[in-house]
Amino acid sequence: MHSKNSGEIKRTRYLFSGTVQGVGFRPSVYRLAVKNRLNGFVQNIPEGVVAEVEGPPAFVDAFGADIRREHPPLARITNIECTDLEIRHDQNFQIIPSDAKGHADVHITPDSATCPDCLQELFDPANRRFRYPFINCTNCGPRLTIINAIPYDRANTSMACFPLCRECLVEYENPDDRRFHAEPNACPVCGPRLTLLNAKGKPVETADPVKTAIDLLFTGHVLAVKGLGGFHLSVDAGSIEAVKKLRSRKYREEKPLAIMVRNIDQAMKIACVSPEEEILLTTPQRPIVLLKKIQNDLISEFVAPNVSNLGIMLPYTPLHHLLLKDRLTALVMTSANRVDEPICTGNREAIERLQGIADYYLTHNRDIRVRCDDSITFVADKQPRLMRRSRGYVPQPIRIKHNYPCVLALGGQLKTTHCILKGRFAFFSPHIGDMETPQARDFFQESLTLMKRVTKSDSLVIACDLHPAYYSTEAARTLPAERVIQVQHHHAHIVSCMAENQIDGDVIGLAMDGTGYGTDGNAWGGEFLIANETRFQRFGHLQYLVLPGGEKAIREPWRIAASLLKTAYGTSWKETARQLKLIPDETQMDLFDKIIESKIHSPLSSGLGRLFDGVAALIGLRSQVSFEGQAAMELETLATGSWESPYPFELLHKTDQSFILDMSAALRAIVVDLESGESKEKIAASFHQTLINAFATMMDEMRKVTGLTRVALSGGCFQNKILLEGTIDKLRFSGFDVYCHRQVPTNDGGIALGQAVIAASMIKKGF
Repeated sequence: MHSKNSGEIKRTRYLFSGTVQGVGFRPSVYRLAVKNRLNGFVQNIPEGVVAEVEGPPAFVDAFGADIRREHPPLARITNIECTDLEIRHDQNFQIIPSDAKGHADVHITPDSATCPDCLQELFDPANRRFRYPFINCTNCGPRLTIINAIPYDRANTSMACFPLCRECLVEYENPDDRRFHAEPNACPVCGPRLTLLNAKGKPVETADPVKTAIDLLFTGHVLAVKGLGGFHLSVDAGSIEAVKKLRSRKYREEKPLAIMVRNIDQAMKIACVSPEEEILLTTPQRPIVLLKKIQNDLISEFVAPNVSNLGIMLPYTPLHHLLLKDRLTALVMTSANRVDEPICTGNREAIERLQGIADYYLTHNRDIRVRCDDSITFVADKQPRLMRRSRGYVPQPIRIKHNYPCVLALGGQLKTTHCILKGRFAFFSPHIGDMETPQARDFFQESLTLMKRVTKSDSLVIACDLHPAYYSTEAARTLPAERVIQVQHHHAHIVSCMAENQIDGDVIGLAMDGTGYGTDGNAWGGEFLIANETRFQRFGHLQYLVLPGGEKAIREPWRIAASLLKTAYGTSWKETARQLKLIPDETQMDLFDKIIESKIHSPLSSGLGRLFDGVAALIGLRSQVSFEGQAAMELETLATGSWESPYPFELLHKTDQSFILDMSAALRAIVVDLESGESKEKIAASFHQTLINAFATMMDEMRKVTGLTRVALSGGCFQNKILLEGTIDKLRFSGFDVYCHRQVPTNDGGIALGQAVIAASMIKKGF
């Protein structure tokens, strides 16, 4: 017992902010306080977690060091405030009831993969949760996806209808137990249960739904499996017929399918796995990781045809571990939806929407409250990078440099996400997707409600894209707001990169993607910008090309190739197109020439993505595509592992002092290579190297004019690993400081952050 002489003891108040509720933080504080023989209390409050500890100064200091080092795995401390207080002479240390008064400022925890302790119990025949598909604890399990309301208490989740049995209640109330206040805590006696349904939604008689589901998968059936944030459509990834059946039913002809493998050893049998990729695969977030294929007989070639990567993830729920434990090596696990629709979450919804696709449904009676797709990642320049930020990552906020006024940003038209700025944090919605269907637009509205609930904010300033016809732009006009700020697409890309890297002021920006509405009314996408948080200047861009037939040209890239040839060869382009057998119906050549010449229903584009499409068609790789980015992905696949000399290009200096990157010389050189019988692999590699050199040349020009040395890379084209790593290396070698995306997608899934920061900066500066 401590002496009551206040000179020999001290009392310190710690306020912990961040993700500190619902993650076992209070019991962790309790155990460390008891370990250091301190008295006082710990409590949840709207601002986070407060702890007051009293004891010898050395012990109080030791506690402070311990909590920084030993906090629970799902906790994320963003700030610690320490204040010395008067001695109160407490007699013990307690966890006291939460104070729910005031304005909540607590970060909700993302869903987390099954932890090693729960996994060990899952396969322990002596444990009361042996093979229980909903085993979890404070360190793992569902979080965001079961929330109805804030605060995150069991009564506000979809676990409210499962009263705890006596044994689970004892765990829940014991600070020394790792299930203390684990809101989804359950067991076979009191918790959710699995049900196997047939194609009509009728229960299948079985004593073991998991075993029967494995038998069905093993014999080639398509199963809809209920996960954390929605259903997956699943088949045996090693079965050619099963994969082809799933593709046929889902009308997904060639787009790669994600797979789930039993463990890291199995992943290494089908793909190259670097140390950085292994870490990413095994994090609690358990994202899909794009990994380079290796030759194997375990995975059907129809899982990811004509591309070099496989999208691989490890099991992240107890049910996944049970399904993959023995017989099945890998399962296709693709989002359960129809084209351009959001992932299914409800049992009845899945049965209705997946009719004709799924043979059976492995479902359960714990409701999914928040729709949340799998996250997608890759490693480039030895850094993990997000292509889709969703399950496992949201709603964990991103810390930004400045304290901004509250802004809601609505994103774009494709890969849509929302972002809310609140203080020094940016909160992202789960991935919403493309705004092409009524169901996707319903999800858009659903996501707005979620974001306001999670952040406890209702911004009256809304940021959106400049494009007048985007659904997000239309939605901005209908929402209650004091001000709507429209932001140019590529400016948003660059500021998004700046914000996540916590830099401000003027930078050189490379915004490279397929399309975005430009201030001149044309489609932009190969942009060299001078940008800051409020303004941008278009220093240069890829030469405009005509898109014959508009959207049709994106689906039929031979049209873009023809347009590129006309730009490169002028009136003699038709002869070259005939030699390359580029146009399917050569009798229409003259008509097609007039369409390009007069730009009938044929807009202008400076998009790098369109240039990739055109070159892929030019070399005979892909004249039509079945999904966005297909031609570019296959062009990158051809170039992988090759290093070739670049083609020529020109920088044209316009009278308004801007620059045009003209690739006509490169296109003519590609035609020469094709006519001489050069390999497509060599041409693809040279094309990539040409772009890298062209970017570096333009950056040198921009540095001469502006004196700037900081470069921000953004846009969907930088998902191309060859282009990204090559550009980073080239610019660093030339003395530039290069900033790239890691925490938010470089594609349109990240632009909401840029929109929000631009709008908030404008308000802050009085614009």
